Amino acid sequence: MRALIVFESMYGCTHDIANAIARGVAQVGDATTVPVSHAIDEDTSVYDLVIVGGPTHVHGMSRDSTRRGAVEAAAEPDSALTVEPDAAGAGIRDWLGELSRREGAAAAFDTRVDKPAILTGRASKGISKKLKSLGFTLVAEPESFLVDTQTQLLEGEEARAEQWGQMVAGQIT
Repeated sequence: MRALIVFESMYGCTHDIANAIARGVAQVGDATTVPVSHAIDEDTSVYDLVIVGGPTHVHGMSRDSTRRGAVEAAAEPDSALTVEPDAAGAGIRDWLGELSRREGAAAAFDTRVDKPAILTGRASKGISKKLKSLGFTLVAEPESFLVDTQTQLLEGEEARAEQWGQMVAGQIT
């Protein structure tokens, strides 16, 4: 079983979750983790499973304006935030918009602030909807991994992501 994990990350939390998911998938098969900025080079049809995730911005997937806002927030003089190298580039929404229709197994995840989803939204819901419209079959419910208000992963979220990755990959084998 071969899995591709495509992620978008602003401050590193979603990157950390994608790596944890890959560790879980690797217990079942092969995992390739790719930032969305490099995903255009990937042929998703050679993978048995495609897992896609990104941060939740304004109740859903990021947009140009929200990515710019994240970069600007990190540039503030009193900010402790550090942006990922490609944070200002194209996001998951853009990549999914360019992806060709195809069949295959998929799953979606996001990172979001630890508050009720009704207040924060969930990028994974929009990612799942787009994956389904492209012809993918979802093998798991969309999953959220939580950060605090300072954008730090909550304790135990990486371990939970690893378990989730193993569970999702197990659906394929």
